[in-house]
Amino acid sequence: MALIERPASDTLTPAVATPESTYGAFRRPVHSTGWKSWLFTIDHKKLGIMYGVTALFFFLVGGVEALLIRAQLAGPDGTILSADKYNQMFTMHATTMVFLFVMPMAAAFANYFVPLQIGARDVAFPRINAFGYWCFLAGAIFINTSWFLGGAADGGWFMYAPNSSVPFSPTNGIDFWGLGLQITGIASLTGAINLIVTVINMRAPGMTLMKMPIFTWMILVTQFLLLFAIPVITVALFLLMFQRSFDATFFSVEAGADPLLWQHLFWIFGHPEVYILILPSFGIVSEVLPVFSKKPLFGYPLVVFSGAAIGFVGWGVWAHHMFASGLGPISVAVFSVSTMAIAIPTGVKIVNWTMTMWGGKLRFTTAMLFAIGLIVQFTVGGLSGVTHAVAPSDTQQTDTYYIVAHFHYVLFGGAILGIFAGLYYWWPKMFGKLLDERWGKWNFWLMIIGMNLTFGPMHIIGLQGQPRRMYTWTEARMGEGFFNLGFWNVVSSIGSFILGIGVLLFFVNVFLSHRRHGPAPLDPWDARALEWMTANPPKEHNFDRVPTVGHLDEFFHRKYEDRGDDGHHDFHKVATAEELMAIEEANADEHIHLPSPSYWPIVLAFGLPVMAYGVIYNLLLIPAGAAIVLLAMFGWSLEPHTASEADYDPPPPEGGAELEVANHG
Repeated sequence: MALIERPASDTLTPAVATPESTYGAFRRPVHSTGWKSWLFTIDHKKLGIMYGVTALFFFLVGGVEALLIRAQLAGPDGTILSADKYNQMFTMHATTMVFLFVMPMAAAFANYFVPLQIGARDVAFPRINAFGYWCFLAGAIFINTSWFLGGAADGGWFMYAPNSSVPFSPTNGIDFWGLGLQITGIASLTGAINLIVTVINMRAPGMTLMKMPIFTWMILVTQFLLLFAIPVITVALFLLMFQRSFDATFFSVEAGADPLLWQHLFWIFGHPEVYILILPSFGIVSEVLPVFSKKPLFGYPLVVFSGAAIGFVGWGVWAHHMFASGLGPISVAVFSVSTMAIAIPTGVKIVNWTMTMWGGKLRFTTAMLFAIGLIVQFTVGGLSGVTHAVAPSDTQQTDTYYIVAHFHYVLFGGAILGIFAGLYYWWPKMFGKLLDERWGKWNFWLMIIGMNLTFGPMHIIGLQGQPRRMYTWTEARMGEGFFNLGFWNVVSSIGSFILGIGVLLFFVNVFLSHRRHGPAPLDPWDARALEWMTANPPKEHNFDRVPTVGHLDEFFHRKYEDRGDDGHHDFHKVATAEELMAIEEANADEHIHLPSPSYWPIVLAFGLPVMAYGVIYNLLLIPAGAAIVLLAMFGWSLEPHTASEADYDPPPPEGGAELEVANHG
């Protein structure tokens, strides 16, 4: 809803949203309820939920793809998938998990909680924010339509040239992949600009950078990584598109080009991408651990600067993916050292998280278990990753299942476990319901057991030489004894199905909790950050009064008074969350400005896949899609600052209320 209605009098009653209104064909969509309130919304909280729901859907899609892969490899001479279909399946599994689940799930948390954590009413550019979501959805749908239009991409998620050129992959799958990722890249780029401006310019009074929650810090670092990484992969995808669609020769060896150009461009993006995926989960863990340890985060400045150091050093390690390509000894030495160096700031975080728990009054909630699980599992993945800094071992491990094991311990054991910690921690804030802790613990333990059974054996079969991309293996190559490839492949496949059951328990938990549980308490965890100083779920305008920040962990310091002396802290509770909320409502701001909903973000976003289909099938579709894009851009730019009375049916009463609107984007 775009409008906040306040009485014309000077009384300080809390602001309330206007009633539902209808609209004509070309009038502003001003609905406050129903599906139209979601379709045309520019509310950062609704967009965060939409990002999350969409990402979780693709998580299930990627999970089904993974189970089909493991079913194919469970025994010798698997026949569940053909070689071609297997190639499509592992390519789309990786693409789905990286680009359509982990990245948008981080965007979901960022969109929802960053404005709340910094005490802002909204993001800097709400319409651009909505445009980003619809670009992500349009790109995701576009990529997956390839399944029904001749087959999906089959070149692996890093799509090495010249294998990705037309002679080696003549179907349109890679075209769908490249064009779809360009559309989702627009979503990432616009989202990054929006969140950077939001954090830099819209923090509450008194909130310096070193008083920001760690989650906001990690999101800020992530957005800078996206800002510089997305243009690199965009250039690479444009080159690939022109090579495949218009007979360019950027990666053609026969034309004198060097296919290593693709590898350099991809991995200059690809290794910062790893930290784009993991840093938001690091931020989540840094929020969860202090709350359930009943302690402030140990070494807050070190956690901040180590996150920034990871973002900086992450740009200098990409070529360890290319040690087997013949870079030369100097390049190998340089990138070996940088790969070892990036372990230092990561180790700093692990030490700080451990010290946060040390001596704390630990509460092993589901969110806490997932946070601890991240520390343990990511450490395993990090240690296996350090072996890639040593060129001889890296050369042995390249393109084996050892790489698959390492990558999944980092991404599943790091990013995904962190995401689940955030889901259990923030669910009552987002939906006003607590998830069931008993179901949650079953969810955690089955995921942990399944993960280690799935990816742990891959270290063994990788060091035994099993290639990462073979679609079947013969009984003659099983081997004997402890290093029997057949045995460990079966174990890995069984583990994947246990992992799948664990993931499904989360969705069972959501369903049952929302049916059986009543409203969650306002502050169920005794939390520390500002997002908990709001209603469950937060009001449309977030805060009745923009908070003034005097401390790190401002909400905690409003609830507790330090009565210690001589450097010893002795905190005593002086107020509850309910009491603080009552004070905020009694002193609500008189003027609350919120942006109006808009048609144009969704129209503009869905003009892009029309142009992309034109590149693949008929060039006449390109101007048709461009016409949609131009119409939306003009409509967007000419849209009035406020919703007029003509947008309402019936129109608002004259003189009965003061309608205050601001268009922020």
